[in-house]
Amino acid sequence: MSRIEIAPGLSLAEDELEFSFARAGGPGGQHVNTTSTAVSVVFDVACSLALSEGQRARILEKLASRIDSRGRLRVTAGDTRSQAANRELALARLAALLAGALKRDKPRRPTRPGKAAKARRVDAKKIRGGRKALRRPPGGDE
Repeated sequence: MSRIEIAPGLSLAEDELEFSFARAGGPGGQHVNTTSTAVSVVFDVACSLALSEGQRARILEKLASRIDSRGRLRVTAGDTRSQAANRELALARLAALLAGALKRDKPRRPTRPGKAAKARRVDAKKIRGGRKALRRPPGGDE
């Protein structure tokens, strides 16, 4: 039984994944009409034993648009003519999705504009005002 590395300290056993195979479109001539090379991997986020409650909640929140009503995440790959290569691609995509969902965003520190930025803004306003002044008819300041 092999494991798929998601993040440091987190890996999934392959028996937690459900694989299905279908005929893939695209290049390959008659080969694609006869072999099932497209791979679909389903990971049950809601029932996984590998995830802590915090990790599960984070994945369900971040990937909500990709998870079905039963709490399952599906990833598909049909890029190549080889079932084995598509299987590896699907596993890599699943790992990348889960790792991205578990990654913590750095909190934003509010900043203020510096002196140079304020000066550039004022200079740009003066240039814009000068252009508008040139559009006025002469002698309008009486």
